[in-house]
Amino acid sequence: MIRTLQPELLDSLPAHDASAIGSRRDLRRLNNLMGHARVIARSLKEIFRSEPPAQIVEIGAGDGHLLLCVTQSSPATWRDIDVTFVDLQNLLNDDTKAKFAVLDWRVRSIEADIFEWLVDPSAKTDVVLANLVLHHFTDAQLTLLFSGVAEKADAFIAVEPRRSRWPLFCACSLGIIGCNAVTRHDAPVSVRAGFTGCELSALWPHSDEWEVTERRAGLFSHLFVARRKGG
Repeated sequence: MIRTLQPELLDSLPAHDASAIGSRRDLRRLNNLMGHARVIARSLKEIFRSEPPAQIVEIGAGDGHLLLCVTQSSPATWRDIDVTFVDLQNLLNDDTKAKFAVLDWRVRSIEADIFEWLVDPSAKTDVVLANLVLHHFTDAQLTLLFSGVAEKADAFIAVEPRRSRWPLFCACSLGIIGCNAVTRHDAPVSVRAGFTGCELSALWPHSDEWEVTERRAGLFSHLFVARRKGG
């Protein structure tokens, strides 16, 4: 299946549009079904074995709910962590902030384009997370994004749609579980723009400084992890 990019409806809807709110609710449910929080939590624990990251940046973070789910699978000793959410819309609410605060995770949201964040000289972090984000970009854009992330962070974890027939079939069948029209349109579009094999590894900066892994994650997803050696 050739990778193809098409516009997704959710990206063009205002934050408070009823269809957008419903689609974000669907995405929470789908993230849970696909186990993306557990996948990210496992990857974080594999990278940060001796001590937790002091700083985490999530790009395309939405309302922060996914990372909140990640904390449920993280060690109880992971405290005093600074989190920055970067998204085109600031969807982080006070309730979510309070839930992070109970865990001693301090969160803030930056309303900005990802590429704007990359040119900020102060935008340094231990790890950058991306969930269902990379498939929105062309290979040329991803090459630029990866180059910027490699300068800002010591690790990068991304979970994306796996581009194959079974995920596409399931994405075309989401009406069965009650997903709304926006989600039913966007899900197949996402799968067709997703990844397989070592496509993301080929776009990461070629350097002996980095260890890169890429593989299937569950039935529907694709995991890419880059970590700086000795970082």
